[in-house]
Amino acid sequence: MAEEVRAEMVANVWKVLVAEGDTVEDGDTLVILESMKMEIPVIVEVDGRVSKLAVEEGAVVQEGDLIAEIS
Repeated sequence: MAEEVRAEMVANVWKVLVAEGDTVEDGDTLVILESMKMEIPVIVEVDGRVSKLAVEEGAVVQEGDLIAEIS
């Protein structure tokens, strides 16, 4: 079953650090969000592979929006 990584706040996607198919480990940063001039790293909490990347740089995410799926 895929682990969903979701946005915890409204923010701009400042930097995407992974691509679909990349292998990630617990503690890796997937993307960096920007909100109110603060950079917020989105950290993965499981080992796996990025099976879906749902954001791109410059996009705006709302609280609860899907960022990525890790399988």
